[in-house]
Amino acid sequence: MENEKELHPSQRKDHRTDALATKFVDKTASWQQKATKHAGGKKEKSSPPGGVDDTPIPDAPPGYTLKIIFHRAESLPMADINSLSSDPYVLAQLNVDLPPRHKQDPHMRFRTPTIRRSTNPVWNSEWIIANVPATGFKLKARIYDEDPADHDDRLGNVHVHVDSLDDNWTGIKEQKYKIKKRMGSKRAYFIRGCAAMFSKGIEMSGSLFVSVEILGRTEVGNNGGRTWTVGPCAWSRHLSPMIGRLTGTKVSGNGKDGTRTEQYNFQANQIQLAGPVPPPLYHRYVEFKPFIAGMFTAKSLRGYILNRALHHQHSRVYNYDRTTVYGSFPSPSKDMSMQFLNLVDFDRGGRIFTYVLTLDGLFRFTETGKEFGIDLLSKHTMHSDVNIYIAFSGEFFIRRLKAPHKEPFDSAQETHPAQDVGGGPPHADPPSDPAYYALYIDNDSGTYRPSAKLLPLLKEFMHKNFPGLKVVTLDCQADEERMGKLKKEQRDRKKAEGKGMVYMQDDRSSLSSSDEEELEERLREYGDEEPSDKSGKKKGKLREKVKKEIKESKVGEWVHGDREREDRETREDMQPVEGGKEDGQKGHSSGELRQVNGVLGRKEEGVHGDNEKVEAR
Repeated sequence: MENEKELHPSQRKDHRTDALATKFVDKTASWQQKATKHAGGKKEKSSPPGGVDDTPIPDAPPGYTLKIIFHRAESLPMADINSLSSDPYVLAQLNVDLPPRHKQDPHMRFRTPTIRRSTNPVWNSEWIIANVPATGFKLKARIYDEDPADHDDRLGNVHVHVDSLDDNWTGIKEQKYKIKKRMGSKRAYFIRGCAAMFSKGIEMSGSLFVSVEILGRTEVGNNGGRTWTVGPCAWSRHLSPMIGRLTGTKVSGNGKDGTRTEQYNFQANQIQLAGPVPPPLYHRYVEFKPFIAGMFTAKSLRGYILNRALHHQHSRVYNYDRTTVYGSFPSPSKDMSMQFLNLVDFDRGGRIFTYVLTLDGLFRFTETGKEFGIDLLSKHTMHSDVNIYIAFSGEFFIRRLKAPHKEPFDSAQETHPAQDVGGGPPHADPPSDPAYYALYIDNDSGTYRPSAKLLPLLKEFMHKNFPGLKVVTLDCQADEERMGKLKKEQRDRKKAEGKGMVYMQDDRSSLSSSDEEELEERLREYGDEEPSDKSGKKKGKLREKVKKEIKESKVGEWVHGDREREDRETREDMQPVEGGKEDGQKGHSSGELRQVNGVLGRKEEGVHGDNEKVEAR
């Protein structure tokens, strides 16, 4: 429970002398620094603690590569009163016996996409993890209902405990695990209980179906003491209209009648890169100010407030809602490189991005620039979710090459947006070959101050994950003049083409979750007949009975209590499992629930209107 203690401020009451003590400590520290600099008549430059950490990975024998599949869930509680349904997703954490380099290293985590309006969701989401030791693992899966307007309600937990692994282990094949309701939302289970009173086909106990199989032994090299994500390479795009208004960032696209439309939006992106991240890419935050340590560890009152504010900002920027777009690739490929270019809008507008690469290879990035109204949106502290250790951080931008067979710094090479190169934006569609593009990436991060000596390793890792894309690294100190010139050219192009303009391509080859919801709503609105149960009876009265029962109850008073309990129990729940292996539980399917959900429609506002209300709250 050490981590839990670190996340809570001291319970001691404040005293009027606390402010004086803080000033005195800061003053004495300043005196000490001056005395050190002038000792012996010599001035010495001392660097604050942090930056690159050369702590080696602990030695361990090779482990196994596992594939975990979250198939589906049945009979989940109903978190939405209007539709008697939920928007469920799974947040999983894998705990193993391998010792970390530091106790503050983040856990291995995985999130499935959200399934809309279903208490019987089907995910079939795969998570491939390398180097799981022979001593086994403890998998903790939390099922949530996505609710960006209020608070994600927890629907229950599932623990999978495997004591040991070997070449003869048969694995777990679509095993049914009973969902623990102890930490589930009281409101959600109350709604389901009301629905169960009027239908025998609705059960109170839910189940999660999970598979785990061994793919073989892991070739670890010098990575024997850690686990990492192999795949799939999942990506997601998050949009926030309210932040877009604050920063003045707009998104342009095509309307229903084919006309060009513009609206305020801010885009955040995530891509899971295939591991392992090179071991030397290991950086700690830099304590360049006295309060920085408290902000990352949340030990002091001031640090706790800043820590919670940055966590909240991270969750707002990388917010999951109905506009979030998901996708994945089995492994790095040219298609994955093109998707990355699509997320950064190719070479349009001279955009510059802030990025963070986590220890497990999660690549997060958003657009940055001096014109942004909220400075913290481009801070690496926010992008890392206030993690003490990360792999790398900095800024990057994209250039389009006139001659794809030549290197970006070739004297005969022309690049856009520095020069007007035909065959692409802003007057034509971008080329569909990543060989026409170069990724310029640097280590310009004051929060973590990545080492320039590790830029070649970063280049190799990025080139492996984005095949066909040329990668150029820049040292923010040694290449300061050249980097400044390149970024100035980017900013000049941005001023010429328009501030914060993003063009979202209309991909009609696939439907997002929000598109499917709109189609479903139209089917419900214009359908000729109301769904019926197996006996042929209409179920329209069920909806009215359940909603009446809920309105007469005090379920609304439980919301605040659920939220406080969630915050209190989250850290405890994500600690390593101390129990034994759970056995699969046999149960009955709830086919009638699907029919109930078919009857219940929810009248929604427009996507962007919803998001603006969410951010305003």
